[in-house]
Amino acid sequence: MARKRTNRRASRNRGGSRRRDTGSLRFSRKNGILGLAGLLVIVLGYALLAQGSITAAPLLLVLGYLVLLPLALVL
Repeated sequence: MARKRTNRRASRNRGGSRRRDTGSLRFSRKNGILGLAGLLVIVLGYALLAQGSITAAPLLLVLGYLVLLPLALVL
């Protein structure tokens, strides 16, 4: 007769103690503010780029894409 397979992790965790899922992302107000600031800086950079700015627009785009948006995801 074949033995019934059980999931060892599931059977160990049935005791009522719940583990905290450390792999999920939890966003706070600070993340939202940084993300929104990053998007606004990027939109402003593209608007300046459309007007012909060759100094401020690239700086704002780099700031938005490489600084603010990653900080919004990491912090």
